[in-house]
Formats: sequence, C-alpha cells, structure tokens
Amino acid sequence: MYDKLKTYRSIRKYKETPVEKEKLEEIIRAALIAPSSRNIKPWEFIVVKDKKVLGAISKSKVHGASFAKDVPVAFVVIADPQKCDVWIEDCSIAAYAIQLAARSLGLGSCWIQTRLREKDDAVSSQEYLKDLLGIPEKYVVECVVTIGYADEAKAEYSEKDMDFKKVHYDFY
Repeated sequence: MYDKLKTYRSIRKYKETPVEKEKLEEIIRAALIAPSSRNIKPWEFIVVKDKKVLGAISKSKVHGASFAKDVPVAFVVIADPQKCDVWIEDCSIAAYAIQLAARSLGLGSCWIQTRLREKDDAVSSQEYLKDLLGIPEKYVVECVVTIGYADEAKAEYSEKDMDFKKVHYDFY
C-alpha cells in the first residue's frame, strides 16, 4: 500500500477527457461505503459535471479553487451536522475515500478546502456554494474534491519527505 500512496499527489491540471460513467459510479460507491462514526453517515454528495457550475465553483475561494473551472467532475461533500457530532471527521474520511477510489482507477484528484474559508470579505465559501448548488439550509459544506485524468506529472514522495520525528511509540 505504501508504494501506491507515495505516488498520490494533489492534481490541479486535468485533461479535457471526461470521466467514464463506470468509473464515476465506482467512486460514488466508494464514497457511500466510507466509514463513519457509529455508521451514521451524515454526509451527502453533489456530483458536478456542468462546466458553468464548475466555473462558478472555481470562484468559491479567494485562493486555491480557480483550477476547478477546468476539471471534468467535482464532488461537493456536505453533511447534516445534526445527525452526528463528528460530521467533519466523517466527511473527511468520505472525501479521502473519493480520492483513493479515483486514484485506484487511474484518475487524479485534489481536495479544495471550503469549510472555514471565504469567497470574499462578505461571503463565506460555504454560503456561496450553498446558494450556487441549492443546498438546503440545514447542511454544511466540508469540501470539494476534483476528479479527472491528470495533465501534470508530479514526483512521488520519498523518504526525505517524511519527518519521522513526528512518530512516537507508546508515549510522547
């Protein structure tokens, strides 16, 4: 598994090639079976393929989302925070399941943080995305995960990228 994980890098440049329906369905299945606290699964997913909507998503943050206008597909990960007190963790696990599934299918991905981020001085990323996508008031937005065929190559991680001083055994 380590050999595979060290090649997983955030991809922000994608080919225009659409993601096949079968691969998209496989990623959706992975998201839907992601582990969650007490198996409550407070998350839901909005799969966006519409270019105009992707263009609007690219404007959801001051920095770090502009590349979304050029992606084939994006998953917007949302949750009902009333269902579970650890919805952030649950959504994070589901978002990573999306990324792992995409990578296993030969696709690249990138997490776009939206929770606690701003579109501009007047509107949060969450408010903007909720309005854009018609997300009901009771939901919160955790992140956006972009998916597609990579149009950039990044070096895999090596031992020099790992800070083993951050690992402790039995006690700090």
